[in-house]
Amino acid sequence: MVSNKFFYRLKVFLFFIFTLLTTGCSKLIVLNSKGPIGQEEAALIYMSIGAMLIVIVPVFIMTYLFVKRYRNSKKADYQPDWVHSIKVEMVIWLVPVMIVAFLSYLVWVKTYELDPYKPIASDNNPLNIQVVSLDWNWLFIYPDHNIAMVNELVIPEKVPLSFSLTSATVMTSFFIPQLGSQMYAMAGMRTRLHLMASETGTYEGRNIEFSGKGYDTMHFKVITKTIPDFEEWAARASEDRDPLDLETYSKLSRPSTNYPVTVFSPVAPELFNHVMQSFMGWMGEHQDKKQMDMDDMDTMKKGN
Repeated sequence: MVSNKFFYRLKVFLFFIFTLLTTGCSKLIVLNSKGPIGQEEAALIYMSIGAMLIVIVPVFIMTYLFVKRYRNSKKADYQPDWVHSIKVEMVIWLVPVMIVAFLSYLVWVKTYELDPYKPIASDNNPLNIQVVSLDWNWLFIYPDHNIAMVNELVIPEKVPLSFSLTSATVMTSFFIPQLGSQMYAMAGMRTRLHLMASETGTYEGRNIEFSGKGYDTMHFKVITKTIPDFEEWAARASEDRDPLDLETYSKLSRPSTNYPVTVFSPVAPELFNHVMQSFMGWMGEHQDKKQMDMDDMDTMKKGN
Protein backbone atom coordinates (compact mmCIF):
# COMPACT_ATOMS: atom_id res chain seq x y z
CA MET A 1 0.00 0.00 0.00
CA VAL A 2 1.30 3.45 -0.90
CA SER A 3 2.28 5.46 2.16
CA ASN A 4 1.30 9.00 3.04
CA LYS A 5 4.94 9.92 2.62
CA PHE A 6 4.69 9.06 -1.06
CA PHE A 7 1.68 11.33 -1.57
CA TYR A 8 3.48 14.17 0.19
CA ARG A 9 6.48 13.79 -2.10
CA LEU A 10 4.19 13.58 -5.12
CA LYS A 11 2.41 16.81 -4.13
CA VAL A 12 5.75 18.59 -3.69
CA PHE A 13 6.94 17.32 -7.07
CA LEU A 14 3.76 18.35 -8.92
CA PHE A 15 3.82 21.77 -7.25
CA PHE A 16 7.43 22.21 -8.41
CA ILE A 17 6.50 21.25 -11.99
CA PHE A 18 3.48 23.58 -11.97
CA THR A 19 5.58 26.48 -10.65
CA LEU A 20 8.25 25.82 -13.28
CA LEU A 21 5.74 25.71 -16.13
CA THR A 22 3.88 28.83 -15.07
CA THR A 23 7.00 30.95 -14.53
CA GLY A 24 6.77 33.82 -16.99
CA CYS A 25 3.17 33.07 -17.99
CA SER A 26 2.44 36.77 -17.69
CA LYS A 27 4.29 37.15 -20.99
CA LEU A 28 2.07 34.57 -22.72
CA ILE A 29 -0.35 37.20 -23.97
CA VAL A 30 -1.94 34.68 -26.33
CA LEU A 31 -3.53 33.14 -23.20
CA ASN A 32 -4.73 36.54 -21.97
CA SER A 33 -7.38 36.79 -24.66
CA LYS A 34 -9.55 39.87 -25.20
CA GLY A 35 -11.84 38.57 -27.91
CA PRO A 36 -14.12 35.59 -28.59
CA ILE A 37 -11.78 33.98 -31.13
CA GLY A 38 -8.76 34.34 -28.87
CA GLN A 39 -10.69 32.97 -25.89
CA GLU A 40 -11.75 29.90 -27.86
CA GLU A 41 -8.18 29.32 -29.00
CA ALA A 42 -6.82 29.73 -25.46
CA ALA A 43 -9.35 27.19 -24.19
CA LEU A 44 -8.25 24.85 -26.99
CA ILE A 45 -4.62 25.19 -25.87
CA TYR A 46 -5.55 24.41 -22.26
CA MET A 47 -7.59 21.37 -23.31
CA SER A 48 -4.72 20.06 -25.46
CA ILE A 49 -2.22 20.49 -22.61
CA GLY A 50 -4.61 18.76 -20.22
CA ALA A 51 -4.98 15.82 -22.60
CA MET A 52 -1.22 15.46 -22.94
CA LEU A 53 -0.75 15.59 -19.16
CA ILE A 54 -2.80 12.38 -18.96
CA VAL A 55 0.32 10.67 -20.33
CA ILE A 56 2.98 12.76 -18.64
CA VAL A 57 1.72 12.58 -15.05
CA PRO A 58 1.38 8.75 -14.93
CA VAL A 59 4.90 8.45 -16.40
CA PHE A 60 6.31 10.50 -13.54
CA ILE A 61 4.31 8.55 -10.98
CA MET A 62 5.31 5.15 -12.37
CA THR A 63 8.94 6.22 -12.66
CA TYR A 64 8.98 7.02 -8.96
CA LEU A 65 7.18 3.79 -8.04
CA PHE A 66 9.49 1.58 -10.13
CA VAL A 67 12.61 3.24 -8.77
CA LYS A 68 11.29 2.93 -5.22
CA ARG A 69 10.25 -0.70 -5.55
CA TYR A 70 13.15 -2.08 -7.53
CA ARG A 71 16.00 -0.16 -5.95
CA ASN A 72 19.07 -2.16 -5.04
CA SER A 73 18.48 -1.96 -1.31
CA LYS A 74 15.11 -3.70 -1.51
CA LYS A 75 14.31 -7.27 -2.50
CA ALA A 76 11.51 -7.19 -5.09
CA ASP A 77 9.62 -10.17 -6.44
CA TYR A 78 11.61 -12.09 -9.03
CA GLN A 79 9.42 -13.37 -11.88
CA PRO A 80 11.64 -14.46 -14.80
CA ASP A 81 8.73 -16.10 -16.66
CA TRP A 82 6.46 -13.00 -16.58
CA VAL A 83 5.55 -12.06 -20.17
CA HIS A 84 2.08 -10.54 -20.25
CA SER A 85 -0.21 -8.26 -18.25
CA ILE A 86 -3.65 -7.14 -19.32
CA LYS A 87 -3.42 -4.12 -17.04
CA VAL A 88 -0.13 -2.98 -18.57
CA GLU A 89 -1.44 -3.53 -22.11
CA MET A 90 -4.53 -1.46 -21.36
CA VAL A 91 -2.42 1.43 -20.05
CA ILE A 92 -0.01 1.27 -22.99
CA TRP A 93 -2.67 1.14 -25.72
CA LEU A 94 -5.98 2.40 -24.37
CA VAL A 95 -4.76 5.69 -22.88
CA PRO A 96 -2.91 6.89 -26.05
CA VAL A 97 -5.87 5.86 -28.23
CA MET A 98 -8.26 7.87 -26.04
CA ILE A 99 -5.97 10.91 -26.13
CA VAL A 100 -5.55 10.77 -29.92
CA ALA A 101 -9.32 10.36 -30.34
CA PHE A 102 -9.99 13.36 -28.10
CA LEU A 103 -7.44 15.55 -29.91
CA SER A 104 -8.82 14.42 -33.27
CA TYR A 105 -12.29 15.48 -32.16
CA LEU A 106 -10.97 18.90 -31.13
CA VAL A 107 -9.22 19.34 -34.48
CA TRP A 108 -12.33 18.29 -36.42
CA VAL A 109 -14.74 20.55 -34.52
CA LYS A 110 -12.55 23.59 -33.86
CA THR A 111 -11.15 23.74 -37.40
CA TYR A 112 -14.67 24.53 -38.59
CA GLU A 113 -15.73 26.70 -35.64
CA LEU A 114 -12.57 28.82 -35.74
CA ASP A 115 -12.30 29.12 -39.52
CA PRO A 116 -10.70 32.58 -40.01
CA TYR A 117 -12.81 33.13 -43.14
CA LYS A 118 -16.03 32.59 -41.16
CA PRO A 119 -17.81 35.86 -40.19
CA ILE A 120 -18.50 36.46 -36.51
CA ALA A 121 -22.17 36.63 -35.56
CA SER A 122 -23.09 39.94 -33.92
CA ASP A 123 -25.86 42.52 -33.70
CA ASN A 124 -23.34 45.12 -34.91
CA ASN A 125 -22.40 45.47 -38.55
CA PRO A 126 -18.82 44.39 -39.34
CA LEU A 127 -16.06 46.94 -39.84
CA ASN A 128 -14.13 46.40 -43.08
CA ILE A 129 -10.37 46.88 -42.81
CA GLN A 130 -7.89 46.39 -45.64
CA VAL A 131 -4.36 45.46 -44.58
CA VAL A 132 -1.31 45.98 -46.79
CA SER A 133 2.01 44.54 -45.67
CA LEU A 134 5.00 46.70 -46.62
CA ASP A 135 8.77 46.52 -46.12
CA TRP A 136 8.68 46.82 -43.07
CA ASN A 137 5.51 48.60 -42.02
CA TRP A 138 1.76 48.01 -41.93
CA LEU A 139 -0.82 50.04 -43.85
CA PHE A 140 -4.43 49.86 -42.64
CA ILE A 141 -7.21 51.17 -44.88
CA TYR A 142 -10.76 51.82 -43.68
CA PRO A 143 -12.69 51.82 -47.00
CA ASP A 144 -16.00 52.71 -45.36
CA HIS A 145 -14.48 55.81 -43.72
CA ASN A 146 -11.97 56.80 -46.45
CA ILE A 147 -9.13 56.72 -43.90
CA ALA A 148 -5.75 55.00 -43.84
CA MET A 149 -3.21 54.58 -41.01
CA VAL A 150 0.38 53.43 -40.86
CA ASN A 151 1.62 51.21 -38.00
CA GLU A 152 -1.43 51.70 -35.77
CA LEU A 153 -4.86 50.12 -35.86
CA VAL A 154 -7.88 51.70 -34.16
CA ILE A 155 -10.97 49.51 -33.77
CA PRO A 156 -14.29 49.57 -31.89
CA GLU A 157 -15.10 47.05 -29.18
CA LYS A 158 -17.75 44.35 -29.68
CA VAL A 159 -17.82 44.97 -33.44
CA PRO A 160 -16.83 42.17 -35.87
CA LEU A 161 -13.71 43.03 -37.83
CA SER A 162 -13.57 41.85 -41.44
CA PHE A 163 -9.95 41.99 -42.61
CA SER A 164 -8.79 41.73 -46.21
CA LEU A 165 -5.04 41.20 -46.41
CA THR A 166 -2.43 41.43 -49.14
CA SER A 167 1.27 42.17 -49.38
CA ALA A 168 3.23 44.70 -51.41
CA THR A 169 6.35 42.63 -50.87
CA VAL A 170 7.21 39.15 -49.57
CA MET A 171 4.83 36.99 -47.56
CA THR A 172 4.21 38.14 -44.00
CA SER A 173 1.94 37.01 -41.18
CA PHE A 174 -0.57 39.35 -39.55
CA PHE A 175 -1.15 38.48 -35.89
CA ILE A 176 -2.84 40.13 -32.92
CA PRO A 177 -2.18 37.53 -30.18
CA GLN A 178 -4.86 38.71 -27.75
CA LEU A 179 -7.59 38.72 -30.40
CA GLY A 180 -6.93 35.42 -32.14
CA SER A 181 -5.85 33.74 -35.35
CA GLN A 182 -2.93 34.82 -37.48
CA MET A 183 -3.27 35.11 -41.25
CA TYR A 184 -0.73 35.30 -44.05
CA ALA A 185 -0.55 38.34 -46.32
CA MET A 186 0.72 37.39 -49.78
CA ALA A 187 1.50 39.43 -52.88
CA GLY A 188 -1.11 39.18 -55.63
CA MET A 189 -3.61 37.48 -53.31
CA ARG A 190 -6.34 38.52 -50.91
CA THR A 191 -6.72 36.53 -47.71
CA ARG A 192 -9.45 36.97 -45.10
CA LEU A 193 -9.59 37.14 -41.34
CA HIS A 194 -12.43 37.82 -38.90
CA LEU A 195 -11.74 38.94 -35.33
CA MET A 196 -13.46 40.93 -32.58
CA ALA A 197 -12.34 42.71 -29.40
CA SER A 198 -14.55 42.19 -26.35
CA GLU A 199 -13.28 45.18 -24.39
CA THR A 200 -11.38 48.42 -24.74
CA GLY A 201 -7.62 48.50 -24.33
CA THR A 202 -4.33 48.62 -26.17
CA TYR A 203 -3.02 45.39 -27.65
CA GLU A 204 0.05 44.37 -29.59
CA GLY A 205 0.10 43.37 -33.24
CA ARG A 206 3.05 41.92 -35.08
CA ASN A 207 4.45 40.15 -38.10
CA ILE A 208 5.47 36.61 -37.13
CA GLU A 209 6.84 35.61 -40.54
CA PHE A 210 10.51 36.38 -41.16
CA SER A 211 10.57 38.96 -43.97
CA GLY A 212 14.01 40.51 -44.07
CA LYS A 213 16.22 42.76 -41.98
CA GLY A 214 13.35 45.00 -40.77
CA TYR A 215 11.27 42.07 -39.54
CA ASP A 216 12.01 42.66 -35.85
CA THR A 217 10.53 46.19 -35.95
CA MET A 218 7.37 45.28 -37.87
CA HIS A 219 4.99 45.72 -34.94
CA PHE A 220 1.94 47.91 -34.39
CA LYS A 221 -0.46 48.97 -31.66
CA VAL A 222 -4.12 48.01 -31.68
CA ILE A 223 -6.22 50.58 -29.82
CA THR A 224 -9.75 49.46 -28.98
CA LYS A 225 -12.33 52.15 -28.27
CA THR A 226 -16.02 52.18 -27.46
CA ILE A 227 -18.24 52.48 -30.52
CA PRO A 228 -19.09 56.19 -29.94
CA ASP A 229 -15.40 56.99 -29.31
CA PHE A 230 -14.40 55.14 -32.46
CA GLU A 231 -16.93 57.04 -34.58
CA GLU A 232 -15.68 60.30 -33.09
CA TRP A 233 -12.10 59.31 -33.87
CA ALA A 234 -13.02 58.39 -37.44
CA ALA A 235 -14.75 61.74 -37.95
CA ARG A 236 -11.71 63.64 -36.68
CA ALA A 237 -9.30 61.48 -38.67
CA SER A 238 -11.04 62.32 -41.93
CA GLU A 239 -10.58 66.06 -41.44
CA ASP A 240 -7.54 68.12 -42.44
CA ARG A 241 -5.30 65.17 -43.25
CA ASP A 242 -2.82 64.42 -46.02
CA PRO A 243 -4.32 62.41 -48.87
CA LEU A 244 -2.95 58.97 -49.64
CA ASP A 245 -2.69 59.09 -53.41
CA LEU A 246 -0.63 56.77 -55.60
CA GLU A 247 2.41 59.02 -55.45
CA THR A 248 2.34 59.14 -51.65
CA TYR A 249 1.81 55.39 -51.51
CA SER A 250 4.81 54.87 -53.79
CA LYS A 251 7.02 56.76 -51.30
CA LEU A 252 5.45 54.95 -48.35
CA SER A 253 6.09 51.53 -49.87
CA ARG A 254 9.84 52.02 -50.13
CA PRO A 255 11.75 49.80 -47.69
CA SER A 256 12.04 51.50 -44.30
CA THR A 257 11.63 50.71 -40.61
CA ASN A 258 9.76 52.42 -37.77
CA TYR A 259 7.69 54.66 -40.03
CA PRO A 260 5.90 57.11 -37.72
CA VAL A 261 2.22 56.54 -37.02
CA THR A 262 0.43 58.59 -39.68
CA VAL A 263 -3.21 59.14 -40.62
CA PHE A 264 -4.18 59.73 -44.25
CA SER A 265 -7.48 60.94 -45.69
CA PRO A 266 -8.83 60.69 -48.31
CA VAL A 267 -7.45 57.46 -49.76
CA ALA A 268 -6.94 56.79 -53.46
CA PRO A 269 -9.92 54.80 -54.78
CA GLU A 270 -9.30 51.05 -55.02
CA LEU A 271 -5.80 51.41 -53.56
CA PHE A 272 -5.94 47.93 -52.04
CA ASN A 273 -6.89 46.39 -55.39
CA HIS A 274 -4.18 48.43 -57.12
CA VAL A 275 -1.55 46.94 -54.77
CA MET A 276 -2.86 43.44 -55.31
CA GLN A 277 -3.20 43.74 -59.07
CA SER A 278 0.36 45.00 -59.47
CA PHE A 279 1.49 41.41 -58.82
CA MET A 280 -1.15 39.81 -61.05
CA GLY A 281 -0.02 41.01 -64.46
CA TRP A 282 0.85 37.49 -65.59
CA MET A 283 -2.85 36.60 -65.33
CA GLY A 284 -3.99 39.30 -67.72
CA GLU A 285 -6.60 41.98 -67.12
CA HIS A 286 -9.49 39.61 -67.71
CA GLN A 287 -8.23 37.16 -65.10
CA ASP A 288 -7.56 40.01 -62.67
CA LYS A 289 -11.15 41.19 -62.86
CA LYS A 290 -12.48 37.62 -62.74
CA GLN A 291 -10.47 36.83 -59.61
CA MET A 292 -11.67 39.93 -57.79
CA ASP A 293 -15.28 39.35 -58.82
CA MET A 294 -15.04 35.82 -57.41
CA ASP A 295 -13.61 37.17 -54.14
CA ASP A 296 -16.42 39.71 -53.87
CA MET A 297 -19.08 37.07 -54.52
CA ASP A 298 -17.49 34.78 -51.93
CA THR A 299 -17.57 37.60 -49.37
CA MET A 300 -21.24 38.33 -50.08
CA LYS A 301 -22.20 34.68 -49.71
CA LYS A 302 -20.39 34.34 -46.38
CA GLY A 303 -21.87 37.59 -45.13
CA ASN A 304 -25.34 36.25 -45.82
